[in-house]
Amino acid sequence: MVHSKSWWNAKCSNDLDVYRSSRSLEDWKKFKRTVKDMKQSFFDLKTCLEINNLWFTLHLSFNMASDRHVEKDILDEIPSFTSSFWEGFSEENFISSIAKCNNSSTSSPDKISWRHLKCIIEDKICLKNIINITNTCLKLSHWPLHFKISITIVIPKPNKASYNSPKLFRPIVLLNTLGKLIEKVIGDRLQFHTISNNFIHQCQLGSLKFKAISDAGIALTHFICIEWVRNLSTSILVFDIS
Repeated sequence: MVHSKSWWNAKCSNDLDVYRSSRSLEDWKKFKRTVKDMKQSFFDLKTCLEINNLWFTLHLSFNMASDRHVEKDILDEIPSFTSSFWEGFSEENFISSIAKCNNSSTSSPDKISWRHLKCIIEDKICLKNIINITNTCLKLSHWPLHFKISITIVIPKPNKASYNSPKLFRPIVLLNTLGKLIEKVIGDRLQFHTISNNFIHQCQLGSLKFKAISDAGIALTHFICIEWVRNLSTSILVFDIS
């Protein structure tokens, strides 16, 4: 009988027949080792020994959605809310956002790191120009192409027996540092507006300011207590009826 797996061979079939006859633990372990070895040998030859095949595999995995069409009509189905006034950004917005950035992070494609940018914004004229760029981008609804250009560094995950699958690699995307700072400032402002206007459910805790793992634990305990009280009330009701 022909096996459906491409890596399956006669040795796999032979070891499987031996196990089926003996039903011993040792023969089962031997069969599993054979399967593991055959898989590794097959996929090593399949993908990662040639740089062109490796690049093509990783490109399809990490960039497969780059040219995909996006249906924007679904946004028309979202109910509208009262518009909020959007104030221009201030120096404090940028200073507080960049203070939390790690100086040891990898620099951007333009070779500017967070450490460099922190020195730049200490100059009031430079900071004012950055604020003007940000406010103008929002006013014109335009994001400069320079901020969209990225470099993806693909790093293999350590201590793996083989690297025959894209999931064994970790992509790190490097973007323009100034663009990332502007995104951080806009993200902080959007988070403030969404939370203050109750756009975010109370159970949403991920990636929100002033939220920690303790908040998730408190929320989970609250739901467990509600369910316990509900079940207890049902049990008492059933007992009274009987």
